[in-house]
Amino acid sequence: MSTDIPQPNPQPGMAERAIDAAADISHTIGEVAGGLRTAVDRLTYAIDEARKPGRPLSTVAAITREAPLASLFVAFLFGVAIARRR
Repeated sequence: MSTDIPQPNPQPGMAERAIDAAADISHTIGEVAGGLRTAVDRLTYAIDEARKPGRPLSTVAAITREAPLASLFVAFLFGVAIARRR
C-alpha cells in the first residue's frame, strides 16, 4: 500500500491558455490570408486576361472612352433593371 497522496492533474494556467488561443488565432489568420491571396491572384489574372485587346474589358473601356455619357446611361438602366428584380 502506498502512502502517496494522489495529486490532481494540473490544469493549464491562464497564461498557457492565452498563448494557446493566440497560436490558434494566428494559425487561422494565416490560413485565411493564404486563401485571400490565392483569390486575389486568380482575380488579377482574370482581369489581366480580359483587358487584352479584343477581349470584353478592352471593348468596354474603348466604348466608355468614346461615349462616356451614353455608357453611364446604360449602366444606370442596368442598375435599375437589377434593382427592380429584387
